[in-house]
Amino acid sequence: MTIQSSAPSVRAISPAGASLKPGFADPIFDAQAVFRAALVATSYPGRVIPLDRNLAAPQPFSSATAALCLTLMDFETPAWLDRRAASGEATAWLRFHCSLPLTETAAEARFAIVSDPANLPRLRELNPGDVEYPDRSTTLIIQVPSLTDGPTTTWTGPGINGSIKVGIAGLPFRFWEDWDLNSELYPRGIDVIFTSGNAVVGLPRTIKVEA
Repeated sequence: MTIQSSAPSVRAISPAGASLKPGFADPIFDAQAVFRAALVATSYPGRVIPLDRNLAAPQPFSSATAALCLTLMDFETPAWLDRRAASGEATAWLRFHCSLPLTETAAEARFAIVSDPANLPRLRELNPGDVEYPDRSTTLIIQVPSLTDGPTTTWTGPGINGSIKVGIAGLPFRFWEDWDLNSELYPRGIDVIFTSGNAVVGLPRTIKVEA
């Protein structure tokens, strides 16, 4: 993951004349703070990590989803958006603040952003990287209704002391079937960050999940 500077927080005008919501108030320090939170989330999977930056996010993004985009993405990181996000104001916002190249093919994306988890793609449709460069895989950001009120799952693996109970809401059950297959690809595989409101939960490829 790389930190990049977002555009200033002034209200911008898109080429089509539509008003865009601002980015970070302080692009460098805000991005650093969000990046640290993302590192904590991936270092301690299953923990709900609040972000202390709150954005007026473009539809349909939550504040946390928008903050991760500003922090992790730039002109060198092609991204794929699900249909709901691609049809909202998020597309113009991402292009303006991140200079983000968007792709229509999920397998070509360094980041995939899902705002409607009921219709998320199968993990096999994303890029798992290769043995020589496993870090070139797709990172999947999934925006969900809640990080705590969903069906209880048990997570084990690096960064977890024994096991942890996690209740991500809004996911189709097939996601956990896909996750079992994803775990078998290690060191290749997809990493996931769940967002809801202004908080995140990390799910690295090294984690086993019992649903």
